[in-house]
Amino acid sequence: MLEVKNLCKHYGGIKAVDGATFAVERGSITALIGPNGAGKTTAFNCISRTVTPTSGEVWLDGERIDQLRPHKITAKGLSRTFQISRNLSDMTVIENVIVQSRVEGIRGLLRPAMSAEERDKAMAILDFLGITRIAYEDGHNLSYGQKKLMDLAALLMSDPKIILLDEPAGGVNPTLMEEIIGHIRALNEKKGLTVLIVEHNMELIMRLSHRVVVMAQGRVICDGPPEMVRKDPQVLDAYLGGVLEEEAA
Repeated sequence: MLEVKNLCKHYGGIKAVDGATFAVERGSITALIGPNGAGKTTAFNCISRTVTPTSGEVWLDGERIDQLRPHKITAKGLSRTFQISRNLSDMTVIENVIVQSRVEGIRGLLRPAMSAEERDKAMAILDFLGITRIAYEDGHNLSYGQKKLMDLAALLMSDPKIILLDEPAGGVNPTLMEEIIGHIRALNEKKGLTVLIVEHNMELIMRLSHRVVVMAQGRVICDGPPEMVRKDPQVLDAYLGGVLEEEAA
């Protein structure tokens, strides 16, 4: 579904992403991992066009999208979250979710701010995620974990076919982490969403992912099933060695 070809993002002499190439199969949960500074989030930003790539190509369902504006990419079916929640704190949860709805032309701008159809759709998404109880809570009153769930709900309002999740379980407690894992798995298995995920929690990645892409110094150094990646010498050297030694101990 998603193809990244020789993607580069340079900041002066710094090569944050340096010729990264990988693909995400339709219906899969693919993880993008690597040490800090590997270029994972920058690659996400280039794919979603929140930053402009220096060079390279990004294709979605056979259509090149790296030259499109971010809202056009969202309209094509690709949506993403960010490491830090970008919610509007002076709006309620349901308003934060509905604001992500697609606007289709001038007529869409002339509609009521919150239509009954949008409200029903948003409540159905909040119900799926088990957070209808906070639907009318102001954004600034939410816990960190609740903001993560609200971001996930907002992501789903645009009816994506592929979602990019940037550390969805980062900083949350173990109970909520299990809940988020369950939601991601359900979105993939029951709703057919393709998922590309950046996450530092290796235990989560190995349990959840069908495929793992490993980046280091802006480049892809390994790409394959989780068990193969765990044993790859380059990966052990660049990133996973300490984690695997700790698990063994």
